[in-house]
Amino acid sequence: MVFKEVLQPLLSKWNAYKYRFVPWIAVNVGKNQRTLRFVPEEAQDKIISDDEVLNSLHRLFRGLFIRDLERQNDVFRLLPEPIKSDYRESASFTKKNLLLHGAHCTVYQQHEPVLFQSIGNPFIFRCIDGVLIDGNDRGVSKIIYRSCSGRDRLGPCKLSDDTWLSPFPVNPLAVGQYVNNCSNEREANVCYQEFDVPAHFPLHFRQYLPNVSYMHDIERPLRCVILVALRNISLNEELFSNYYTIVH
Repeated sequence: MVFKEVLQPLLSKWNAYKYRFVPWIAVNVGKNQRTLRFVPEEAQDKIISDDEVLNSLHRLFRGLFIRDLERQNDVFRLLPEPIKSDYRESASFTKKNLLLHGAHCTVYQQHEPVLFQSIGNPFIFRCIDGVLIDGNDRGVSKIIYRSCSGRDRLGPCKLSDDTWLSPFPVNPLAVGQYVNNCSNEREANVCYQEFDVPAHFPLHFRQYLPNVSYMHDIERPLRCVILVALRNISLNEELFSNYYTIVH
């Protein structure tokens, strides 16, 4: 009985860690081909173009921005009618490709430290170029995100969304981040796609970005990982992705 009580927590920790243990991955990654996603080269690891992603973010963030302006009636009333009409039209967000963000994340370049953040953390995503994205919303990861978000301001202008730390998140991109790996029984209906938010991204829209860079550098594009629907997804349908992308 004592042995079982000791063994079960160790097995639980191992099951959470093994997907980041390179020897285990090398031995087991090919056992279930359906859970893998193969792309011929890095440049072709795109389901939709970066321009489409950027335009979708612009449409969604415009909708959020006009919603916030409407809550401040005095400010919204001062806008010319053509501008108000343009914002209202852009607020209708198409679900044709169903773009979903990787929720709230801290982005680390290859040379930046992630040791303490990675302990007991199964939510670190490794991009093709080695950039690491920490999608954990607890513990050290949460503290670091809060600190970096508070650091990155231009006067009164926020450069990232930190409302997911409160009971009242303002951005739907920062709600929900858990997506299970697909299986033989349940095929993937979304896939991961890397996207860099350009340095020229509108300042007044940055307040809705649920990502921060560990190192303060507003000139560097902000790496994001989005989820793109591979087919039409029904309401309340669970999302499944491929945890591993094989570039060949």
